[in-house]
Amino acid sequence: MMKWIPRFYESTPNRFFQKGKVVILFGARRVGKTALVRRLLTKRKEKLFSGTGEDMELASILSDRRIENYKLFFTPYETIFIDEAQYIPDGGLCLKMLVDMFPDKHFLITGSSSFHIAQSASYPLTGRSVTRILYPIALVELRETLEPFEIYSQIESYLIYGMYPEILTQNGVKGKIEYLINLRNSYLLKDIFSLEQVRNSQKLQDILRLLALQIGNQVSLHEIANHVGISKNTVERYLDLLEKAFIIKKVPSFSRNLRNEISKSAKYYFWDTGIRNAVINNFNRLELRNDVGALWENFVVMELIKKSEYTEQYAQFYFWRTYDRKEIDLVAEHGGKLTAYEIKWGKQTVKTPLLWQETYGGTVEVITRERLLEVL
Repeated sequence: MMKWIPRFYESTPNRFFQKGKVVILFGARRVGKTALVRRLLTKRKEKLFSGTGEDMELASILSDRRIENYKLFFTPYETIFIDEAQYIPDGGLCLKMLVDMFPDKHFLITGSSSFHIAQSASYPLTGRSVTRILYPIALVELRETLEPFEIYSQIESYLIYGMYPEILTQNGVKGKIEYLINLRNSYLLKDIFSLEQVRNSQKLQDILRLLALQIGNQVSLHEIANHVGISKNTVERYLDLLEKAFIIKKVPSFSRNLRNEISKSAKYYFWDTGIRNAVINNFNRLELRNDVGALWENFVVMELIKKSEYTEQYAQFYFWRTYDRKEIDLVAEHGGKLTAYEIKWGKQTVKTPLLWQETYGGTVEVITRERLLEVL
């Protein structure tokens, strides 16, 4: 049995049980959504219904939307948990009916793809749902059980193999690589291919590989379209699907309309560096790589995003760059304040662009290996 790494949400269980609301736990496949929910549920005493959207009988009962069947099936339960709800046809409408019928019950669902649930659930559930996101393991979670020196000693492993729960509980390199390759081949794009009409799966995989080779850089949709041989509109659609399947994270440019600021561009990071390395099939040690700076930037950006989500800061994240190549790696906007982050693997001196300081001011944090836990 896999060793359990305590998750941040376990310290705030009430965020998952709100009467009159459907609490939706989103996250990539294999990040531990089901295991987390089951741990939360074992600490409660209500009578529980637990099912999965892949169960044809349950999907049939829900999609029929017959009030008498809903009453017969769900009345005895106080808490209703549905795993992988993206597979329920018109799931949002079904859940809306359930919440309206049973406003005193708790409803909790999980989903590994937000595009299908967003289409079928979010609109009908307007005002009736609360969204939570579960990421791969975060540093703010590891700090509860590991000493700082233990975390620092594993930085290379985090960059190469990532932060999936089963990766962190595996000791051998071979097992980590096999797990990531299997995840890439069997699970990574499963929801996109099964729930969305993707005409050319190879083109989608080509785009994913191109993104993996330019993390930390601005992405040109025209260049990707030309390279892969599809339209710019199709590239945009595929990027949206990859983001809603929790594989990549879009970080747009920050601009307050200064003349020389880049205002319509984006960077894309991977939710997990291990997945990124699996996409390009490169698990070399850091001293043998030429992408360490990019891996470090991806890792730190995602750790900042995880911390913001879990601690309910809900900051907005951007990058900042001018046409004459002055730049800030990451900008967080929270509560009307800006924090600039310069993310550097080495110990080189960092000079924040004068234009940024004069225009926006605010706090500037430099995140190196040595300062990682001071910030995170």
